[in-house]
Amino acid sequence: MNTSPDIYQSTARTLKALADPKRLRIIDMLSCRELCACELLSAFSCTQPTLSHDMRVLVQAGLVRERREGRSIYYHLDHDRFAALGSTFAALSQPKLDCICNRTEEDATPCA
Repeated sequence: MNTSPDIYQSTARTLKALADPKRLRIIDMLSCRELCACELLSAFSCTQPTLSHDMRVLVQAGLVRERREGRSIYYHLDHDRFAALGSTFAALSQPKLDCICNRTEEDATPCA
C-alpha cells in the first residue's frame, strides 16, 4: 500500500465525514437499501437544508452516491469505497518492509 501523505489526507477527510453521529446513522440506514431524501428526512428532527449538508459531506467523501429521479434524490452506499477504507486501515495497521518507522530524519514530514 502506498503510505504517502496523500493517503493520510484522503483517509482523514473520510473519517471527518464519518465523525458525526447523525451521519453514522445515515450510513447505517443506507446499509439496508437505497433511500429517498424524503425518507431520510423523516427519520431525523432536522431541517431539509441541514440534511442536505450532511448528505453533501457524505457524497463528497465518496461514501454515498446519489441519483436523481424527477424531483427526488435517492442515496445509496458506495460499498467499494467502504471496502477500500477497510483495506487502508488494514494496511496502515500491519507491519511492512518499508514501514514508516524505518525512515530517516531526512525523510520526515515537516509538522504543519
